[in-house]
Amino acid sequence: MTHADPLTETLANARVILFDFDGPVCDVFAGLPAPEVARELTTLLSAQDEAAGTKASQTDDPIEVLRIAHETDTELGQKIEQALTAAEVRAVAVAGHPTPGAVEALQAAREAGRGVAVVSNNSTECVQAFLELHSLEAYVTKIVGRPSEQPHLMKPNPFPLITAAEQMHIDVTSCTLIGDSLTDIQAAHAAGATVIGYANKPHKVDQFTEAQADVVTENMQAIADALTTE
Repeated sequence: MTHADPLTETLANARVILFDFDGPVCDVFAGLPAPEVARELTTLLSAQDEAAGTKASQTDDPIEVLRIAHETDTELGQKIEQALTAAEVRAVAVAGHPTPGAVEALQAAREAGRGVAVVSNNSTECVQAFLELHSLEAYVTKIVGRPSEQPHLMKPNPFPLITAAEQMHIDVTSCTLIGDSLTDIQAAHAAGATVIGYANKPHKVDQFTEAQADVVTENMQAIADALTTE
């Protein structure tokens, strides 16, 4: 089957569509800003280990604070991970509506007979909470969230994609990932899956093209449209 449009062609060859969560489906920290969460976690970390807290204070990325905590001490990593998961669940409750076009893309994927899974560096709990809040859980067969106590297995490691494919009983090379970060592109390449770069900021178009995403799109509605017009 050949298609003139690369987006339609990439999706036509995918038996399972993997959605990254933060970006393609939800702006996780829209209502509770990520730097605020990072500071909260850093304060907790500093009370336990001053050196780790100092290192963590140099980032405003909650996931990076988690990595620092795990590198410092396993038990400390567990504590920060629990706090991050709780913060993410609070965040998605006030994150607002799904990303424009995301609902349509999820619906179109299922209507086109594709399997749908969410693969995220955010916690499974927060993904589940958001899907339930917006009545989207029926469209998603599997959620592979942040691997508990194993931050080294988060994307760009291909582990989440391979795990999702195994759970969907399909080879990962038959999957397409929709992601909005370089780590998504890297994870897909490492797994042997195709990848659609969702460039939700202008600078990402060139970034994803250089990283050799199979296709780059600037809106999720285009994915829904491509699935509908196959």
